[in-house]
Amino acid sequence: MKFLVISSAPILLKQNRYFAYAPYARELNLWSKYIGEFSIVAPTVYHKKLILEEVQGEPVLVSVPPIVLDSLFNIVVSIFKIPIILFRLFNQMAVADHIHLRCPGNMGLLGCFLQIFFPSTPKTVKYAGNWDPYSKQPWSYKLQKWIISNTFLSRNIKVLVYGAWPNQTKNILPFFTASFSENDIESIRKDFSNGFKFLFVGSLVEGKQPLYAIRLVEELKNYGIDVSLKIFGEGLLEADLEYYIESNNLSDFIQICGGVSLKKLKSEYKKSHFSVLPSKSEGWPKAVAEAMFFGCIPIAT
Repeated sequence: MKFLVISSAPILLKQNRYFAYAPYARELNLWSKYIGEFSIVAPTVYHKKLILEEVQGEPVLVSVPPIVLDSLFNIVVSIFKIPIILFRLFNQMAVADHIHLRCPGNMGLLGCFLQIFFPSTPKTVKYAGNWDPYSKQPWSYKLQKWIISNTFLSRNIKVLVYGAWPNQTKNILPFFTASFSENDIESIRKDFSNGFKFLFVGSLVEGKQPLYAIRLVEELKNYGIDVSLKIFGEGLLEADLEYYIESNNLSDFIQICGGVSLKKLKSEYKKSHFSVLPSKSEGWPKAVAEAMFFGCIPIAT
């Protein structure tokens, strides 16, 4: 079977091996055991600090230029990139036995349009965003949701979404993901007598509101409460958060730890009392569930 993955998540070729963001790579590696030919259409630029893991199964990587829409210049450049991306996507989809789309995202949006022309090809979509029909979301996210849930435009397709929502079409399947299995769940008695340990796990981006977590712990400290916070993750706000911590003399009890291995993260969950995730919106807050596996009390929107 020729299995095709279309994703905005970057793939890195290093020493003749492919690497991707660790949680994504682990998911790909689960599939690779059950499929034959394995192709990925994705950009090959990446954040240099991401925790990477090898993608197994010897996939064929079809590189496409990234689409960046954060400025007028990049929008104009991306417009000229789109025909190239569509050409490569169409060629790969035409020979695939199964098409898998990762949404929401720029690549997912283009894939949503093109999959309409392949009604007989079996398809799956993993929609990793918030499927709540009443949540505020970018128009491009809503467009992707509309296309893949439309049974006339999207045929022979199964869409995996976070949570069970009313009045959904027959191709929508609820599911949840986690980095740990149920066998990892432990009953841990936490000692609260020697201060309160908080952690934040997630991307350091505006939507996750890591600064809110910092200010929360800072305010508790101002009240004389013995608290500490460890922040695990990377993103565009990292430098700003480090500046805030240093300029307000918070480094004695607040640390930015960057990306760490799953084994290290599991150890930190066990030692912490509270998991803080003040996100503006979440598809499925995996970090909250994982923290609860190891006795952390969640503080989340």
